[in-house]
Amino acid sequence: MPHFQRKYFVSIVLAIQITLAFGGCYPKRVGPAGPEGQRLTWAEMSTGQRKQHMRNAILPVAASVFQSWRPERYARVDCNLCHGPGADTGNFRMPTAYLPGLSGELLLGPEFEKYPDTTQLKLDRLVPKMAEALGLKSFSLITRTGFGCYSCHLGPTGPMFGN
Repeated sequence: MPHFQRKYFVSIVLAIQITLAFGGCYPKRVGPAGPEGQRLTWAEMSTGQRKQHMRNAILPVAASVFQSWRPERYARVDCNLCHGPGADTGNFRMPTAYLPGLSGELLLGPEFEKYPDTTQLKLDRLVPKMAEALGLKSFSLITRTGFGCYSCHLGPTGPMFGN
């Protein structure tokens, strides 16, 4: 490869790497402005700020996904959808035993076998939208980290994949 082409190629690769590095920084700042004027990450938010972010950003996204799927069943969506009765007592801890437990299999084979449409909907729409609204990276099968099904659901022996 001639020197000019190599220099051009290296510049393009470097530009792509820089774009990916800055575009892929997690956690994202999705909350209200903090004391220094920058938006806060989920971890930096106070309990009150988290509740407000859930009301204003998370709940509408979850409602849109569930209502587009089963409008009659999910005509009214509130905090109890995910948090169950814990929401009424101020316990918003996730993952929660309120939601159905999952198999613990990385690729969710039993879930796909029993509930293929529900599982696919949640993987394709709900999980990525929730991760984005929380400013978190989506679950990676390679690193086994990030926001995914086990961020809300327990496995057969309790929390899984760092949740």
